[in-house]
Amino acid sequence: MSRSWVWPALVLGGLLLGWELLVRLAQIPAYTLPAPSLVATTLYANFGSLAGSWWYTLKITFGALALACLGGVLIASVFALSRPLERALFPVAVVLQVTPIVAVAPLILIYVESTTAALLLCAWIVAFFPILSNTVIGLRAAENNLRDLFRLYRATRWQRLRLLLAPTALPYFIAGLKISGGLSLIGAVTAEMVAGAAGRETGLASRILEASFRTETPKMFAALTLLVATGVLIFWLFNSLSRRLLGRWHASESARPD
Repeated sequence: MSRSWVWPALVLGGLLLGWELLVRLAQIPAYTLPAPSLVATTLYANFGSLAGSWWYTLKITFGALALACLGGVLIASVFALSRPLERALFPVAVVLQVTPIVAVAPLILIYVESTTAALLLCAWIVAFFPILSNTVIGLRAAENNLRDLFRLYRATRWQRLRLLLAPTALPYFIAGLKISGGLSLIGAVTAEMVAGAAGRETGLASRILEASFRTETPKMFAALTLLVATGVLIFWLFNSLSRRLLGRWHASESARPD
């Protein structure tokens, strides 16, 4: 085990142990607060039924994130090359960002016939703005001296975007990706809870709602554990991507303290 993981593992283990002891010593009923051992047992016993819902949540989360990356980068590139278009369209992106997804989701579910498409759209709305905003800032962050040099050599707009602006914006884009990764998961879960969907093609949010209706608290915690594990996995994935892409040349990764 890497030394950097020792303290986090000890802290997590201590919290779980304290939780276990609290439930056992205080004799808290399982329907109020299940012990971690019971949550683990329930997760193992119900993993077959939860796995399909977990996969559905993963598809919505990463699908929305992929669309957010594609749309955010393309629109940010257009904004970087055209100030008038940025001034005209950026307020629309701000409106999408500040509108609570809980308020918009019921309308989307009315207008979009497919539940899966509606959930994907809701998660995309939540994940889109951080990537757009961070990428725009990154594309604007190129040094003026380098901009002047590219003008001196009569570089085209495409050459400036590809050779100067895009490398400068990469750290900002990855920072936005780390934010949007968690937000896409939150958006998918929130939208599904608002939809109150049921059936085979549903995610973990529906399993949590079903368990709450039946007062199956250990099963709720089991599904929640899968959601938390998914969020941690997303963060670890993009953190590793950041180290791989930026570790050799950018100060945000290469100058990390030990």
